[in-house]
Amino acid sequence: MTEYLKKYMADIISRLEKCNDADEADTILAEHKDKIAFMQHERIVHFLVTMMFALILTVFMCAFLVIENIMLLVLITIILVLLAFYIKHYYFLENTVQKMYRVYDDILAKQKLMKGEGR
Repeated sequence: MTEYLKKYMADIISRLEKCNDADEADTILAEHKDKIAFMQHERIVHFLVTMMFALILTVFMCAFLVIENIMLLVLITIILVLLAFYIKHYYFLENTVQKMYRVYDDILAKQKLMKGEGR
């Protein structure tokens, strides 16, 4: 997903810079709105999974404090590593979606500029 989003963002910015037609800008805008919706959904899913892992980690840490079984400590370590990777990926998704919002604003500005030139 990370490489896909990086490539998409580079492509959409490149297309926007080369865009010199209002119809093409409309197409770019429509495609970009769809991608934003997909990435918002992806972001929500990853947020929920991240919170679930955090909750599971908390439960196992509390269980370890009560039971003090070394196998729980191994399980806690595994969950902690997974949680760290989920947080890293969620951070990337969150920042990328916010960049997508800025590109959306750039597309709208380019559309207004093109429509202003056509008058």
